[in-house]
Amino acid sequence: MLDQIMRSGNFDYLERGMKAAELRQQVIAHNLANVNTPGFKRSEVAFESLLARELYGDPEGTLPLVRTHDRHLPIAHLKTRAEAKIEMDPTTTMRVDKNNVDVDIEMASLAKNQIYYNAMTNQLSGHIKKIKSILQADP
Repeated sequence: MLDQIMRSGNFDYLERGMKAAELRQQVIAHNLANVNTPGFKRSEVAFESLLARELYGDPEGTLPLVRTHDRHLPIAHLKTRAEAKIEMDPTTTMRVDKNNVDVDIEMASLAKNQIYYNAMTNQLSGHIKKIKSILQADP
């Protein structure tokens, strides 16, 4: 039973969100470490838009898959799981040496990511507290 609770949607989404925030922290640190490297192109992490596509379907208006009967095969395995991925930004140039890292933007992204991670940990903590209170309730 506990295994089913731990594999529920909330835990899965929060786990992937926290992993994305961890990866974003590493990418921002890498960008900042290379602020003076000539020709370096910054990277960023894409996750939230991929998760929204997983949860709400394709924004192009295609029909979502629906299970209309209990005996139909589950469609969860057909969906792609949104995972954080690193994308390089080769389009911009901030300086003459072709480096596109802006320290102010990276520091703002770092602060935003910290707030995002804290919100995720608060949500996870609250979810665990609810489950704990249900399991400890007298029958």
